Amino acid sequence: MESASSVLLGELFARSADLLFIASTDGALLHGSGGLREALGPGVEGGALLADLAHPDDRAALSAAWSSLLQRDEPVSFNVRLRDGGGAYRPLSCSASRSSDRSAVLGSLRPAPAAAPMTEQELSTLRLKARILDGLAEHVDPLTIWALDGDGIYLYHDGKAVAKAGLTRGQHVGSSVYDIYAATPEAAAEMRKWYDGQVRRGRGEAHGADWDTWLIPLRSEPGGRVDGVLGVSLDVSDSRIVENELRIQLDQIAAQQKVIRDLSTPIIEVWDGVLTLPMVGTVDSVRTAEVMDSLLAQIVEKRARFAILDLTGVEVVDTRVASHLIQLVTAIRLLGADGIVAGIKPNVAQTMVALGLDLSQLNTQRNLRAALNFAIRSMTRAQGASPAASPAPGKKPAP
Repeated sequence: MESASSVLLGELFARSADLLFIASTDGALLHGSGGLREALGPGVEGGALLADLAHPDDRAALSAAWSSLLQRDEPVSFNVRLRDGGGAYRPLSCSASRSSDRSAVLGSLRPAPAAAPMTEQELSTLRLKARILDGLAEHVDPLTIWALDGDGIYLYHDGKAVAKAGLTRGQHVGSSVYDIYAATPEAAAEMRKWYDGQVRRGRGEAHGADWDTWLIPLRSEPGGRVDGVLGVSLDVSDSRIVENELRIQLDQIAAQQKVIRDLSTPIIEVWDGVLTLPMVGTVDSVRTAEVMDSLLAQIVEKRARFAILDLTGVEVVDTRVASHLIQLVTAIRLLGADGIVAGIKPNVAQTMVALGLDLSQLNTQRNLRAALNFAIRSMTRAQGASPAASPAPGKKPAP
């Protein structure tokens, strides 16, 4: 009486295919023909799982096909890529069905049908694309072009910038990007996001250079799953140096402009309790706002009684600046000091009048000397009228 194993082997080898296998219902390979062992290596026996030999991208489809054949009596056919003894994945077409006693699965494998040959026009287009890629890699100095497969293995690594990074062209081909750059789990997780179908661009440092990199997902079929990544990296180290130098120069210019503004609007204490602010050149809104902040702070700090705005050196102001000056005088008054505007030119006076504002409360003097005389006389009268300056009882004031 034949054993169950002998019956299964008889069923198996009665088929015409060369790559034959017997598997358990859970997908463990129990026996393989000589052709199968020759094609995929001796590891196909001894309980190896078919799913473990399948390409990671094909495992979901294999699981679905396997579940289908376990529920049906007729054969099920599907395509799958299986790893051979050398580690490469071979595209195969599988036909499998349950054994007569339903205790196992009998299957045969054949090379997957070859794709239709390309037309001459398609070949010409492919050659043109290859020449374009080689031209970019050979002649664009700061460029590196690289490509990964679905497992992060370098398929292409070329470009003139590769040598500038201290590498040889093609050095990374066959290596895993995770082994080279993923020093931490966080970095590896970030690299796996490259396969989510989004185009990315970012800057980073590697091999002693700064890189501006585009990451472009690749698909074997339009709308299919991402099975690779194209990377285009530009060495921007030189431009980064220029950018840093330009930023330093801009900072220096900004600092120099601040010094110039401070020198062009110095706040001088010309008398005890009297501040003067000579303004020279063009007065704009930004400069007026800075002057207001500085002057009001000095009035509080020095407890000034008078603040003189000397406009002798100002040729032109616009209506907005004139309004700011009037507001500044009002703010000075709110701090308990008096604001005096000196040296107004005729055209500046016309601009201020054109505003239509009430200028009756604005204290103006012909020039800085007149403003100083007014301030000193006002303080002298105030001191003479104070109780400390009144004559003692029984005495007459001095003549």
